[in-house]
Amino acid sequence: MQDTAAALVDQLASSLKARGLMMATAESCTGGLIAGACTDVSGSSDWFERGFVTYSNAAKHELIGVPMALIEQHGAVSEPVARAMAAGALAHSAAQLAVAVTGVAGPTGGSAEKPVGTVWFGWATPEGVFTEHQRFDGDRAAVRQATVRHALAGLLQRLPPNT
Repeated sequence: MQDTAAALVDQLASSLKARGLMMATAESCTGGLIAGACTDVSGSSDWFERGFVTYSNAAKHELIGVPMALIEQHGAVSEPVARAMAAGALAHSAAQLAVAVTGVAGPTGGSAEKPVGTVWFGWATPEGVFTEHQRFDGDRAAVRQATVRHALAGLLQRLPPNT
């Protein structure tokens, strides 16, 4: 599993460098694992601009400008919050691309509406902000690792064409 994330990071690094782009992350349920996977690569400062670990609702608001009203209305694990996190990561960085994740990694915290394994993704690109919902099986570590892989793969899929 770790190899898949590393392979995705290598591919992402090459693609971002070839395009002269930088990326940022805004992470809740992964607690910095996406940023960690990216910065495991030597030379990542050429394409990784910064990462925000916004685990608490206050951090989402204070660090990347997610409106508290949005969190109160929809909950932290929601499409509007993932969208706002991705947009906020771009607005509070010098990056051109951002990925955001917010979810329920478990084993506690799940509900009937948002069971353990529920994750919302946001990808901010020059073309706009894209969101997606996934539900991953497994324990906390498995959900978090699946989230890292899906976040990286999603960013790769949404890269602008290399000109």
